[in-house]
Amino acid sequence: MNRFRMAKLYGAASVALPAAAVLIWRTEWWPHPVFLVWTAAAAMLWISADRKEREIGNERTIRTLQWTAIRTLNHHRHDWMNDLQVLYGYIRMNKPDKSAECVENIRQRMHAESRIAKLGVPSLILYAQSFRTMPGPITLRFELPDELNLAELPFDAEAAAAALIDVINVYRYGAKPSGEPAQLTVRLGREESALKAQLSFDGEIIQAREAQEKIRRRLKRSPFRAERLEPELREVLLAADLGG
Repeated sequence: MNRFRMAKLYGAASVALPAAAVLIWRTEWWPHPVFLVWTAAAAMLWISADRKEREIGNERTIRTLQWTAIRTLNHHRHDWMNDLQVLYGYIRMNKPDKSAECVENIRQRMHAESRIAKLGVPSLILYAQSFRTMPGPITLRFELPDELNLAELPFDAEAAAAALIDVINVYRYGAKPSGEPAQLTVRLGREESALKAQLSFDGEIIQAREAQEKIRRRLKRSPFRAERLEPELREVLLAADLGG
């Protein structure tokens, strides 16, 4: 517990002293103004400490986001350097077929990252792009149609993105570690009057039934509903109504 929270608790608890004085010396005049002044001072202390606590919390959140962005940029820079070194090696060895294949792989990855960047919800974009920088038992791949912008759809895009991140985290923290990371593929697309999210997993969940219940509980307070939720969570299909 930080010092600002302690200050709030001590300030609130201290009001018991003038309150006790009012009860003990009921016929005296002085306990009442003392109680009012003391209570006002305690309230001011609470407001000041609470504001400072929130400011520090916001600063920590901003620093965390900044470091996440830095790690993501560094990771992408490292990937690009590796690709360029491989391409340069093929060029020096005069292997045009391999060079063309390498360029095509780079183009496809750039296209996939461009689609993620256009999703329209910063929290989901940062989460998807920084996932590779966080070691864990799974890898994450998004398969997206061109020009899918969740913020332009007629529903609560922020709430949908938060729910999708939480569902992915169920896999991330519940996957059974193995020699090679399991792959979770998330396919997003609009079908008729709904946004569909299909999750395909090629690994194993340690406590699948508990993870399944976590997903069900999380979806209750989100735009998504579960259309298919397999017991082992190999395939999950979510849908969010868009109206119309």
